[in-house]
Amino acid sequence: MSTDRTERAERTGRTGWADRADRIDRTETTERSGWADGAGRADRTDSAGKTGRADRNDQAERGGPAGRNGRADPVPNAIDAPGTSEAEWRAWPGLGALPELAYGGWRSAVVIAAHPDDEVLGLGGLLSLLAASGVRLRLVAVTDGEASHPGIADVAALVARRVGETGSALAALGAGGVEIVRLGMPDTGLAGREGELAGALGRAASGFEVCLAPWEADVHSDHEATGRAAASAGLHPYFYPIWAWHWAEPGDARLPWERALRIPLPPEVLDRKRAAIGCFTSQLEPRGADLEAVLPPGIVAHFTRDHEVLFR
Repeated sequence: MSTDRTERAERTGRTGWADRADRIDRTETTERSGWADGAGRADRTDSAGKTGRADRNDQAERGGPAGRNGRADPVPNAIDAPGTSEAEWRAWPGLGALPELAYGGWRSAVVIAAHPDDEVLGLGGLLSLLAASGVRLRLVAVTDGEASHPGIADVAALVARRVGETGSALAALGAGGVEIVRLGMPDTGLAGREGELAGALGRAASGFEVCLAPWEADVHSDHEATGRAAASAGLHPYFYPIWAWHWAEPGDARLPWERALRIPLPPEVLDRKRAAIGCFTSQLEPRGADLEAVLPPGIVAHFTRDHEVLFR
């Protein structure tokens, strides 16, 4: 995932990722008393604690300046709008009631990511578990996330940085041996190239038993195009949501809960996932005087819970 909302107060005085992760958990778990607290959507702040200011630059990578379609658009979409806090998700008993994913018999899996960090945010814990079990893993990186810093002078340096962050994150997960295939397709430009993408994904996933891909209804054009392309390539993917944790609500009828599966993460695996997320410094740090971080603590909090969720 790499969108950006952050509170400058949360950034001030930070000394490292460990402090950031601890503060995320403390803030999110005490922020609200739970889903059934009578608070209406109008009273909620977005996942970063804001009051709902629509900032087109906030979605520079995940959906481009317009969030969903990658184009300037004066109408805020669901990614730009105020979102659901992690405290609300953690208070909802529905997540704990989901059936668990049975992955013990998997021998090989291909993981498809629209942007660098998507695979770690959505599936880092599962990747760690699979790697520890000796499952053959391949990561297909569809784009290099070059649109995360609009107006940057040295795009090649940004790409090199993000590629390096992925390698460090995989190593932190204990999955440094993952095979990586980079397609080099344009960040925020996948919607018009689904046929080409489907062909590339079909070739990259050849020989693998299981496919995991971004959810095809995640309200981000690149995520949706990638998910649809994986499905049209006949890969029968498990889908992992990213932005849905921001724009959806507990029990939201727009999410296919009847097809949802839960992956519990042991404490040591969650620790590895936290460390892996911390490797994406280009997304965790401010991008200049006028652009905030792509991943503020309130967004990251959705991905530091003790489980992950897939849709079949």
